Amino acid sequence: MKTKAVRIYGKKDLRLEEFELPEMKDDEILAQVISDSICMSSHKAAIQGPEHKRVPDDIAVNPIIIGHEFSGLILKVGSKWQHKFKPGQKFSIQPAMAHMGTLNAPGYSYRYIGGDATYIIIPDIVMEADCLLTYHGEAFYPASLSEPMSCIVGAFNASYHTPPGTYRHEMGIREGGKLAILAGVGPMGLGAIDYALHQDRKPALMAVTDIDDARLARAACLFPPEKALEEGVRLFYVNTAKIPDPVKHLRELTEGQGFDDVFVFAPVRQVVEQGDAILGFDGCLNFFAGPTNPEFKAELNFYNVHYAFTHIVGTSGGNTDDMRESLRLMSQGRINPAVMITHVGGLDAVADTTLRLPQIPGGKKLIYTNISMPLVALDSLGELGKNDPFYAGLHEIVAANDNIWNPEAEKYILEKGKEI
Repeated sequence: MKTKAVRIYGKKDLRLEEFELPEMKDDEILAQVISDSICMSSHKAAIQGPEHKRVPDDIAVNPIIIGHEFSGLILKVGSKWQHKFKPGQKFSIQPAMAHMGTLNAPGYSYRYIGGDATYIIIPDIVMEADCLLTYHGEAFYPASLSEPMSCIVGAFNASYHTPPGTYRHEMGIREGGKLAILAGVGPMGLGAIDYALHQDRKPALMAVTDIDDARLARAACLFPPEKALEEGVRLFYVNTAKIPDPVKHLRELTEGQGFDDVFVFAPVRQVVEQGDAILGFDGCLNFFAGPTNPEFKAELNFYNVHYAFTHIVGTSGGNTDDMRESLRLMSQGRINPAVMITHVGGLDAVADTTLRLPQIPGGKKLIYTNISMPLVALDSLGELGKNDPFYAGLHEIVAANDNIWNPEAEKYILEKGKEI
């Protein structure tokens, strides 16, 4: 079977090509990819090429398919896995297979599996690692976003607290406690707000900070404080750039007690130190943001570490259980990762988008891999629709849903979009 895919041949060398897939083996699965969301990690792999720790050295002659946040349909199942999977099932992939003793991952290391392709062959190791996950939602894009959402779930699970007089770590944010998300209205921050409000273990108070009024306003529109109250959460949005003493203001929200859980969503020294300063007794500082500078440092108050039992954790991705939790909440309609999506495009937009990702504003870039379409911002659909009826129709659907991507928009693009 022929497939079309974006493959990496070297540093900044991404190529959209058509080629023949090998015959599927008895321990493999043939699948069609429907959607893939582009991750900053893919940008790093494209920039570094074979110097990336997950990318093979020989990609110049054996290129790999890029993209790891993908979803699709199972088409054919080898005999080894027919007891567990069947044609027609929707799926998502957990690319992190580190517990199998390898750094190899779909989207980084394999010739015939990756998210930016029309058809792929899923190798045996993915199923052996229990990293092929079935999905029962209506649309495909939530499953593509289950990987970034699993990173958020993993971070919430990694936070911990220690009951006084014990050495027992109770994992997870403090239920009914006070939670702060700093620099928290980017795409991942929005996902964290959504998860905090709609998971089983909720805080009673949540403060979300940023320095951008427009992004804070959008977050407040997506997750209004009055709606949060219905979930039992008092929610505050704070522009720390407009407050003379942000630490004092944030601590006052907690009546001076400080926060039980603080998540830092930007690798900025000032934000990290602000997070440390607002911790309460047994407060957990969760450094979520991944810095690119290996020498990144910030100061912490070690007096509070000793006497107030403050502590710090960091996570880099979620595991398979975190991904299952994401898929479960999406299937139940409790969380909506579509709030992360600001751009959509087709397979022919992948190479340029991946290479320029840091320069493209907005949130997640969602790709429909069987479609030919430039990358377009959702808020530009109205203007594009003045000259193109395809975009006019798409704008009508998206605008009717508060400019948020949705299953009807996906159905429209899959039915009316130009085939790649």
